[in-house]
Amino acid sequence: MARWRRWRRRKGNNGNGYTTSNQPTKPKASRLKTYAKLAGVGIIAASVWYAVESKVMRSSMSFEGVPKHRDIDFDTDWTDRFSTRVFRNEAYMVGYSEKLGNPLWVTYQVLPKAESSPRLPRPSQFKSDWRSTRCWLVLPCIDHDDYTATGYDRGHLAPNHVIASRYGQNAQLETFLMTNISPQAPNLNRRAWQRLEEISANHFADRYAPFTVITGPIFDDKPNHLPGYKFIAIPKGFYKIFVRESKNGEPPKVLAFVMPQTAQGNEDLSQFLVSIRDIEEQTGLDFLHELDDGVEAYVETLIDPQSWDFNERIATQSARY
Repeated sequence: MARWRRWRRRKGNNGNGYTTSNQPTKPKASRLKTYAKLAGVGIIAASVWYAVESKVMRSSMSFEGVPKHRDIDFDTDWTDRFSTRVFRNEAYMVGYSEKLGNPLWVTYQVLPKAESSPRLPRPSQFKSDWRSTRCWLVLPCIDHDDYTATGYDRGHLAPNHVIASRYGQNAQLETFLMTNISPQAPNLNRRAWQRLEEISANHFADRYAPFTVITGPIFDDKPNHLPGYKFIAIPKGFYKIFVRESKNGEPPKVLAFVMPQTAQGNEDLSQFLVSIRDIEEQTGLDFLHELDDGVEAYVETLIDPQSWDFNERIATQSARY
């Protein structure tokens, strides 16, 4: 018997339910209950985090609803819906399509210009975004070099200058994440698109800031792709929507543009004016969906450049480049 007990002690249990450290051993059922409780706590914590993220934090960075796929658009491939992920950054939020390798929408707020804000240096490299599912799979992760020598610029959706001058360097660096980038033809990116962003940063900001911008690409049903194996879709054009709250209970003031990749850059920008409804039909997205239905229907069919003081002088100003 003594020999048997010595053997049990060497195995870590003295035969009376205690380990060599003199601690009671837990029955298997008890351990399972502990694991179940921990799993339950984890699920509750994750649910609370998601509720705060989706209902509070994301809502605070959008105007009348985070853009979403239109419920009535049954032609939208289900993979478009389920491959879209929302990433929230310091100064902007993006709905990113893992399938297309492009943001579908980006939204940010343009604040009034500061009296004195340093001009921050432009980073020389764009960076992969570790949050993208593509980067979890490593090989299809989109990086700076995937645009090199393709004939397309790395087109910012949340613009470098506006974000840097209003939100600082950390926010600026986030605009150089590849989840904020779409292929843009050089004449569009450096001229027509740049002109519209400059109007936003200066003319509109001086008069109407703060206001919200929603912007993104528009794709054909079967888009072409950049060279390589990563299937980075090339948009046929881009949209930009300006929205600001009105006073005295009036509907919000909106102004929307669609620019094709074929833009030469020196056009009168008023020729690109459209309604939000036009953009919804071309993208399959639903904007401002938390507005009252009647108000939403009104503002989304409106083309009203006067409410933004968007006149001929502004629409025909020269590009910086």
